[in-house]
Amino acid sequence: MRKVISFMHISLDGFVAGPNGEMDWIKVDQEIFDYVGKRISEGDTALYGRVTYQMMENYWPTAGEKLTASKHDIEHSKWYKKVHKVVLSKTMNNLSLPNTTIISDNLSHQIKEIKQQPGKDILLFGSPTATHALIQLNLIDGYWLFVNPIVLGRGIPLFVDIKDKIKLQLLPTTRQFTCGVTELNYAVDR
Repeated sequence: MRKVISFMHISLDGFVAGPNGEMDWIKVDQEIFDYVGKRISEGDTALYGRVTYQMMENYWPTAGEKLTASKHDIEHSKWYKKVHKVVLSKTMNNLSLPNTTIISDNLSHQIKEIKQQPGKDILLFGSPTATHALIQLNLIDGYWLFVNPIVLGRGIPLFVDIKDKIKLQLLPTTRQFTCGVTELNYAVDR
């Protein structure tokens, strides 16, 4: 069965965005871009909430074609165009978008159905609201966290309204990057 892996940048105190969704505190560099590029090739499906999807869709389809495109822009743009996208949205449900599935209701059933299909990991990028919904339904199989060396003090937390403990197993792929970000990989221990 395919796994849903939540990919998030997170502050040391557990926030995935500032109070107004700010992400200007996230540290990324070429070392992280190269590593993430290799790692996301392990997934053939990208899962987004509506806000994150619209942000991605406004940039990535043409990012690699610009004269000023970086190596990361070119590589990620190619990946983004070919990966199947799943968007959780109650407002986009009537749209027909290429290589994109919109889930507007029956979330648990539809995600379980996608997990049963042949393919690689399903990567949930950012999307705190979508992540919170999937956590509540016990549909996340792992957390791929990039812990940034900052304490925000307030913002949008990764974990909210947790009703039952979520037991995790640290995977041996933990890594520290030269910019101070530490990658932690956890599998949900069911």
